[in-house]
Amino acid sequence: MRRKASLVLLACAVFFAALSPLMRWYAFPRLARVPANQYQDMVLEAKGATLLDYGTMRAKKVSKVTIVQTLKGNVEAAENIGKTAGRPVVVWDGLSYVQGPDGKMVSRIPERYIFDAHSQDPVHATGEAVDGDPVERDGIEFKWPFLTQKRDYEYFDAQTRTTSPIHYKGTRTFRGVKVYYFEQTVPWTRVPFPKAMPVQGITPASVARTGTTRWYSTVRRFWVEPVTGAPVYGEELHKEELRGGTLLGGRAKVTAFAGDVKMREDYIEHTVALVKHNRTLVLMLTSYLPRGFLALGLLLLALSLYLEARGRRPQDPTPTRAAEPEPVSA
Repeated sequence: MRRKASLVLLACAVFFAALSPLMRWYAFPRLARVPANQYQDMVLEAKGATLLDYGTMRAKKVSKVTIVQTLKGNVEAAENIGKTAGRPVVVWDGLSYVQGPDGKMVSRIPERYIFDAHSQDPVHATGEAVDGDPVERDGIEFKWPFLTQKRDYEYFDAQTRTTSPIHYKGTRTFRGVKVYYFEQTVPWTRVPFPKAMPVQGITPASVARTGTTRWYSTVRRFWVEPVTGAPVYGEELHKEELRGGTLLGGRAKVTAFAGDVKMREDYIEHTVALVKHNRTLVLMLTSYLPRGFLALGLLLLALSLYLEARGRRPQDPTPTRAAEPEPVSA
């Protein structure tokens, strides 16, 4: 009986020991994926910003500028592109909507971002674009890979349509969460005007005829939770200028927008709570379950060997009762 029990325990030990690496190296890449139907929005604010008044073409201080960013998963497009690419992909249809303190639109830039559902590597396909202009990304955008490393990454900038390094600057703690801090500086670069202009009748083509150009620079900062690769906080020191041309009335340049863009407090709280939840799920696949299965397998193996040893121990000889003397008759 003990021998049968030890064999069953040995089989269970082998099963759980084999399951440990399978959870980490087989299940994790297939289960830890960005959902194709994910929808998220984010509100950022630049308080005390400088904004161009297109009526007077003068820059002025305003109470705040609000940026609403939305990312909506396009399931149908993801399925079609995934079949061609031979791997699961995510298609995010994004929109960056900027409005002044009066609620009027300053700019509106749509974007389509296509990437691998697990690795977050960009996937090039028809439809990849920024503000209607086809692009081909070479780096990440919005999200870092699962199990982010302490190193620099290539990060795509939608304004310049270029990719440059975003540098790892150290490990910090943000709202009780261990994060990696990344920073990227985009130097002054000439960029196209948004196709949706804030003044009726003005188009990028009409502005181009005046000889006025648009320039942009930013310092981009992210606090990234490394297990999920999700930023829990971000901000930008954002600057835009109009330079030259007849539109400025002889001036060399004028500030179109300048401000420290930060996530709004309620969105910070929501993002931190969501990332903490998702972090636990990823750790289940990469740490908790693999280590737990390995420990359980070793425990069952030890118990199996113990029962086997008990089963093979020689039994103590059974004592025999001494024969009683036969009675002697007279």
